[in-house]
Amino acid sequence: MSNIFLIVQREFNERVRKKSFIVTTLLMPVLMLGLMAAPALIMQFSRGDRKCIAVVDESGLVASRLQSGDELVFEPTDLAADEARRELTDRFGVLCIGSDILTNPNNVRLYANSSSSLTVESTITGQIEQILEAEKLKGYNIGNLSQILDDVKTTVVMQTYRNDKSQEENSQAQSSVVATVLGYVLGFVLYMFLLIYGSMVMQSVIEEKNSRVLEVMVSSVRPFDLMLGKILGVAMVAVVQIVVWAVLICGVGSVLIPSLMPSDVMAGAQAMQAGLPDAAAAGGMDPTMLSAVAAMTDMGYVVKIFVCLLLFVFGGYLLYSAMFAAVGSAVDNVQDASQLQLPVTLPVILALFAMFAVIKDPNSQLAFWFSMIPLTSPVVMMARIPYDIPMWEIVLSLALLYVSFVGMVWLAAKIYRVGIFMYGKKPTFRELAKWLRYKY
Repeated sequence: MSNIFLIVQREFNERVRKKSFIVTTLLMPVLMLGLMAAPALIMQFSRGDRKCIAVVDESGLVASRLQSGDELVFEPTDLAADEARRELTDRFGVLCIGSDILTNPNNVRLYANSSSSLTVESTITGQIEQILEAEKLKGYNIGNLSQILDDVKTTVVMQTYRNDKSQEENSQAQSSVVATVLGYVLGFVLYMFLLIYGSMVMQSVIEEKNSRVLEVMVSSVRPFDLMLGKILGVAMVAVVQIVVWAVLICGVGSVLIPSLMPSDVMAGAQAMQAGLPDAAAAGGMDPTMLSAVAAMTDMGYVVKIFVCLLLFVFGGYLLYSAMFAAVGSAVDNVQDASQLQLPVTLPVILALFAMFAVIKDPNSQLAFWFSMIPLTSPVVMMARIPYDIPMWEIVLSLALLYVSFVGMVWLAAKIYRVGIFMYGKKPTFRELAKWLRYKY
């Protein structure tokens, strides 16, 4: 155990003290928040230039009713279509509307003087469609028809409660939107952690094998202790990173979010947490947004998510890093590792694809079994946890995962013992199976 501890300490210190680790650990939460805010910022600041469009309307129904906006300005003209195309080249384009537009809605042409875009074309056709629909509705001779249609439009917002969890009237509503988004994020986090940190172990073994450092180390340390120490050392790096992220994100949730959010939003979120949906809905705010804010500021919920994340990252990493270490010991360079690495990475990729199907129905038989199979359970189970699945499923999945890690380390150690002394030849899968049958 003392040897294993020394190897763990060496692997941990070598990686944690790097500037790249410190920068990545501190900046990753900021980058994640930035990525979440990026779409809204891009949409806000990506407005195009103001475009003037001359409208030649032979029907006399559309041009006067087109609404100009910040990006598109419609200018009706009395010029003929050919004449407008020749003379109005300083405009963005000329929109020609045929005289039979009511019976032939395809008789619309845009002659652009520069490259057009899908957004411009969709805006123009959308307005024309609304104008034609309103014109056709006039044939039914119903007064104030447009106002009637606006009045009958109804948006239904449904709040979902877990009846199997609590029969109390003031139980907290569950948001499927929040659970789905969080499930995707957590699933991808597990996917990246397993591949990145597993590959880190494999590359470390290959580098030490090429430098012949392993030959010196095994003179005083058993190969099994060396492999286990390397796995646990890198695992501690992942644990530290998750703990730092948890502290930073919990700090954002408990301090920054309440101070940045308007008081009415926070009041609605607190009402959602207290199980008072009527009080939350009194402000007329979107329940989905309130559920998201309530989840981010609920420290009990956030801590539960990060504890599960830590346990599944640690267990999944231990399982996969054992296999990656075995692959690294069997080859001399990263290029040769690609063939042997494929059976290791395939289950992770399968788990990612299964996650997309599982999120559609987190309680299906497919979701249950994929979250129990140790090779896929870290990714799939983390995608299911935001849906508040039964605790016994999480415990059973973790138990199977950690038991499988012990068996996988035993098998990987057999390959590791032989592979670290093999040079100049890439073993086949048949040879790896032969190494597994060796007795020590």
